[in-house]
Amino acid sequence: MSELVGKRALVTGASRGIGAAIALALAEKGADVALTYERSAERAAEVVRSIEATGRRGVAIQADSADPSAVQRSVAEAVDGLGGLDILVNNAGIARQGPMAEISLADIDALLNVNVRAVVLASQAALPHLKAGGRIISIGSNLGERVPFGGVTVYSMTKSALLAFTRGLARELGPADITVNLVQPGATDTDMNPANGDHSDGLRAFTALARYGNPGDVAAAVAFLASPAARQITGSAITVDGGFNA
Repeated sequence: MSELVGKRALVTGASRGIGAAIALALAEKGADVALTYERSAERAAEVVRSIEATGRRGVAIQADSADPSAVQRSVAEAVDGLGGLDILVNNAGIARQGPMAEISLADIDALLNVNVRAVVLASQAALPHLKAGGRIISIGSNLGERVPFGGVTVYSMTKSALLAFTRGLARELGPADITVNLVQPGATDTDMNPANGDHSDGLRAFTALARYGNPGDVAAAVAFLASPAARQITGSAITVDGGFNA
């Protein structure tokens, strides 16, 4: 499969989980891929080796998505390392839970900085490099559209913000033939939300398919949106949650 041969992609927060699956899926379709990581240098190196095993180029960039200068620098380093940029995947994200009466200012700031500000800044930094046919794809959450239980209000707010950002930026970049879309995972088996975790049975009970997804399910949606087959899709959200929001 070679839909993305000649394309260069940056995937943020891709040393593990959904991000790593996205990076590998893009490489398997022919893209050279840069990825950012915060602390997991060894795991990032493993992802790079997997990318290189497909015959594509892989680059790992250390960057804390909570740091504005690091976010901007990571885009510049990806462009330098790959010789340009065609696809940006804003995947890095964090989760903090707690009732509104108790959630700390530090947690509120962390959620806003990583889940919202970093997406805006990375996209802004990528704009000068994206040409016609470029792609910006952000990873949100099905909780951005539906909040069926308490304790995730601020987290859900940050993911809901990505809907407005995606739609607005799609309008701005449409004349340049650059698409902007959002992928909203539901319960997905990762280190952050394992399928055998304390709350996993409750989450499965909400889900029409009664199962967790895996990172590859999300990566497949991202790879599709990055491909020429999705040329007419922009300003849209694809929810990959097994029917949680049905």
